[in-house]
Amino acid sequence: MTFTRFNRARQNSLYLTGVLLCSIFAVNACTTSPATGGKVISFNTLAEEKRIGQREHPKIVKQFGGEYNLPKVKNYISDLGHKLATISELPGIGWKFTVLNSREINAFAIPGGFIYVTRGLLTLASNEAELAGVIAHEIGHVTALHSSTRQATGKVAGLGALAAGILLGRAGSELGSYIGRAGIQQYSQSQELEADSLGVRYLSRTGYDTRAMGSFLTKMRAFSKLENRRLGRPEDAMDRLSIFASHPRTLKRIERAIKTAARLKSGSRIGRVDYMAMLHGVVYGDDLEQGIIRGRDFIHPLLKFRFTVPEGFRLINNQNSVVATNLEGSSIHFDMGPKTYNGPMARYLKYVWAPKARLNDVESIMVNGMDGAGGGATIQRRGGVFNLRFVAVRNKNNKIFRLLFVTPRLKTRQLSSELRRTTFSLRTLSNREASAITPATIRVKAVNADETIESIIQQMALTSFREQTFRVLNDLGPNENLRTGQLIKIVAKR
Repeated sequence: MTFTRFNRARQNSLYLTGVLLCSIFAVNACTTSPATGGKVISFNTLAEEKRIGQREHPKIVKQFGGEYNLPKVKNYISDLGHKLATISELPGIGWKFTVLNSREINAFAIPGGFIYVTRGLLTLASNEAELAGVIAHEIGHVTALHSSTRQATGKVAGLGALAAGILLGRAGSELGSYIGRAGIQQYSQSQELEADSLGVRYLSRTGYDTRAMGSFLTKMRAFSKLENRRLGRPEDAMDRLSIFASHPRTLKRIERAIKTAARLKSGSRIGRVDYMAMLHGVVYGDDLEQGIIRGRDFIHPLLKFRFTVPEGFRLINNQNSVVATNLEGSSIHFDMGPKTYNGPMARYLKYVWAPKARLNDVESIMVNGMDGAGGGATIQRRGGVFNLRFVAVRNKNNKIFRLLFVTPRLKTRQLSSELRRTTFSLRTLSNREASAITPATIRVKAVNADETIESIIQQMALTSFREQTFRVLNDLGPNENLRTGQLIKIVAKR
């Protein structure tokens, strides 16, 4: 049974749309989608798409913290990706598969056959078939010419939506004009569903269990709910974010993927043992290069500093900054100045960092032996008036640590002493302290007869939601127990 049969009405609709657009645009802008056979608008040849991908690839790798270079992981993903690409409709375009060193749970594609999966996504999947489903989905975006179509029909600005984001949709949230959230959201519902369907097609052709795509999307939703709980948001908040307005909700994609899998011939390959062997030792969460969150502490062993946020604040480690928020609308923003500075710190505050902030009460301070300065400002936002507190601190190498505290005006006095403690918690690490900090990793083991979930989660190198995280990572329902000999993933200290 083929892809054309599972949704003939949808394909006919897309075909007629392509024909209509081809009647409007120049004839030489029309081409046939390799994957569907339908007419699409594309202003780029495959060679031009390859040049776009080659140009943007280094930027993407840099913005996502570099490649994850553990050899067994790189080789595994490259081999799997090429296995799937070989049976696609564009086997010879020089596909490249890259693992990004990011804790984010995502995968995306750019023109020219450049496919990316994050390290975080690898730790969530539990078998090769699930990962194959993710990669096959991204291959589908490329073979269906989705990037070219979106660009040509004028529904995106520049290259802003060339990335084919999936899953949580957080990939590239800080990548500026190329794959920012606004760009990812512009892929239409029909394109995302079509990529899912093509992914199931490629799974079928390579002998994988086609139900794996649906099972992984189900796991994604469970992880999304857990992440929202950790951040103090409603469980379904991720599906309701406005940036996903043009994407199918996860539940709808799950239902469609399961129906599509039922219509196509399924193989039997799961590949759990091989996959778990590959996953053993992979970094979980933050890597040393990005700094590490430990409860209310943010620690950066390579840049050798740390600080602590107040009770009730939850830390989020972004690519270029660290943010902590509470449920009452207050936030703490930390980053580092782009250049070194050796002048007066009060001058840095007023004329380098925040020249337009109309700072008041600027003062020089000393933070654990480091020169610094602080000052305040007030802004009007939707929702009320907020007080800002800018703090800049210089270490011995003239690098600048920057803290921005944002509080609703009515909460400022209540939080004043706690936020002051955060400022003075900022300190440098000794070489010995820095070398003692290691990232968490995935440890794979078989369950012993005398082990229970309660005993195993005591080994988890997490400060909260240990059992919930363990259950999501290992596909266990709320009341499901372990089986002797079952392979499981534990988040462990290295």
